[in-house]
Amino acid sequence: MIKEENQKATKKNSVILDQLNSLQQEDETLYNILAVDVWALAKTMDEFQPGFWSAFMKNREKALKRFISEVIKNKPTNPKRPPFLR
Repeated sequence: MIKEENQKATKKNSVILDQLNSLQQEDETLYNILAVDVWALAKTMDEFQPGFWSAFMKNREKALKRFISEVIKNKPTNPKRPPFLR
């Protein structure tokens, strides 16, 4: 009886691990597709407007720094949370 339950649990765990691996592979594939799309867009825009990608990345860096500072400034502090999550 216990042996059968262990076998069923092992099979369920195996199925779940297979599903997780499949999702990870799909996520990686999607990430790679998006990277190719971004590269193609940047390459095309640089051909039409030289320096486009460089200017885009500078603007992106400024926007990201501004976003992070806003998040930090507006983040409520909860002393019950661990320091790395405050």
